[in-house]
Amino acid sequence: MESIGREELDVIVVGAGNAATCAALSARENGARVLMLEIAPEEAKAGNSAFTGGAFRVVYHGAEDLARLIPDMNETELRDVDFGSYTEEQYFEDMGRLTQYRCDPDLTEILIRNSFEAGLWMRSKGVRFQLGLGRQAFRVEGRFKFWGGLACHIWGGGKELMKGLHARAARDGITVLYETPAIGLLAGDRGVEGVRVRHAGRLHDLRAKVVVLACGGFEANAEMRARYLGPNWDLAKVRGTRFNTGQGLKMALDLGAAVAGHWSGAHAVAWDLNAPPFGDLDVGDRFQKHNYPFGIVVNARGERFLDEGADFHSYTYAKYGGEILNQQACSRGRSSTRKSSICYARNTASRASPKKRPTASRRWPSGSTASIRAAFW
Repeated sequence: MESIGREELDVIVVGAGNAATCAALSARENGARVLMLEIAPEEAKAGNSAFTGGAFRVVYHGAEDLARLIPDMNETELRDVDFGSYTEEQYFEDMGRLTQYRCDPDLTEILIRNSFEAGLWMRSKGVRFQLGLGRQAFRVEGRFKFWGGLACHIWGGGKELMKGLHARAARDGITVLYETPAIGLLAGDRGVEGVRVRHAGRLHDLRAKVVVLACGGFEANAEMRARYLGPNWDLAKVRGTRFNTGQGLKMALDLGAAVAGHWSGAHAVAWDLNAPPFGDLDVGDRFQKHNYPFGIVVNARGERFLDEGADFHSYTYAKYGGEILNQQACSRGRSSTRKSSICYARNTASRASPKKRPTASRRWPSGSTASIRAAFW
């Protein structure tokens, strides 16, 4: 640690999940000297990324595109699958209607127009992909068809995703300091000039030309959940890591960073009541409870409280956890109503029911960023 503290660094990345490791790999690819900081011990590294099921939404125009991401598709898959397509226009439409056109137009355009190339880049860094023939496909007239635009999944889910990326980071000579929480940003005449960290009980100031905060949200912080999301959110169980306590957001806000996004909204899913308070890496996302596409959901009084058929599961599941939490809030304290619990995974834009679609004049356009911005601001 002492030698690293004296070393001249180009980039410090706070976090060790998918976003953080990809940022570190990209910086290293471009010649930067990179250091990653991870609050968790090594056996619990990678934040919420390690808990993902692995669905990877990407623009593609048929089997040939998917074959570039999944070159090891077998003859059975090639014969039995109707690959279809998922175009930029469909992706823009989905992002627009599901967020009521509140998603950031510039970031949304970057996400969508670069999604396929991003997948190819991740594959070059050791990430393997597979066809989404499990939860995201059904057999129709003898052939599998994908629904919800999710033809591509990460092989092995979040654990294999992070195993591959961290193996590449080690190969590229990127150092990761575990059990090293960042506790503050170092400000100077040119802005942020480094990070103050705690390592082995001691404080250290690490300086770099660039600091990247990729250290997650505040879902593991019950006090912040209640403050920003509202009553009873402190009771929610956490789908992912116990280490996403919002410290990165606090550091940025303390330094005067601008805020954005939907602070009172959350990605929340139906979760097993008997699940532990935080995620279990051996179980991953398999505590989820959402078979509603094939039935109805009722509370302890036998009442339906959501529209199970509003859209494909992949477009609705992340908002129904909040609906379940509302049922708990209305239970007058009766524990018998707590048929399932929920997990909050991250802040996100609100999900709107597809039945409340905007008028034609407010549908997502296919033109420039400027026209997209005008469509929903």
